[in-house]
Amino acid sequence: MQPPATFDPLPEIAASPPGPRIGAFFDLDGTLVDGFTATAHAGDRIRRRQARIGEVLGVVEAALRYRFGRMQFARLLVRAAGYLRGESITDLDELGERLFVERIATRVYPRMQEIVRAHQQRGHTVVLSSSALTIHAEPVARYLGITRVLCNHFELDDAGRLTGGIVTPVVWGPQKAVLVQKFSADHGIDLHDSYFYADGDEDVPLMSMVGQPRPVNPRPGLAAAAAEHGWPVLQLPRPTRAGGRSLRHVAGFGVGLLRAVTTR
Repeated sequence: MQPPATFDPLPEIAASPPGPRIGAFFDLDGTLVDGFTATAHAGDRIRRRQARIGEVLGVVEAALRYRFGRMQFARLLVRAAGYLRGESITDLDELGERLFVERIATRVYPRMQEIVRAHQQRGHTVVLSSSALTIHAEPVARYLGITRVLCNHFELDDAGRLTGGIVTPVVWGPQKAVLVQKFSADHGIDLHDSYFYADGDEDVPLMSMVGQPRPVNPRPGLAAAAAEHGWPVLQLPRPTRAGGRSLRHVAGFGVGLLRAVTTR
């Protein structure tokens, strides 16, 4: 079965019922932003030589294991948080803002920015719902004027420093759908009339829950679900950017750092 043709959602949003009972939920990585926001942080630690060799290799190994289905997302997230144990959340929030300005802002899809604005103009309840961490999700939300964010949080001690853990349950896949369902019940949102924009296979459960599922540049599993259910698909060109870095670039930089250290 061929996937549905891409479509323009703006006229549809403009004609939709107004008001906060309609939710517009947006994934972050691969949906609002081209690529993964976390790679900017990883790349920054590598460039500043804050990351030890074990961390560089560990992150690359974990990312590859997750990519090939050999590690659960929750374990990947906890492993990454472990390398930041003892860091101040205030310092990390400031770093997240700086990296957004320097490396993420140019990776925001202009079309998705228009879609967010269109929902806001209709008075819909606009929510960034992502498996990313606060330091990656919140700067993007502020940039887009999104005041509600559902995402993962570092576990903190009484001094506001990272313990190396993640607040549970980890927001990902079915758990994201549960969290959105609870948020909607608490805020009087009718999911049957609501929208969800995402690119990942793990977001099929939430896509199936809303009345207006909108896959964006969907990965294979989500594309197959879209074709099966007739969900309209948004195909967006990659934004022109100067400062973005993919996992491949981060891994390459890590290899370069490893060579530089071991040849001293």
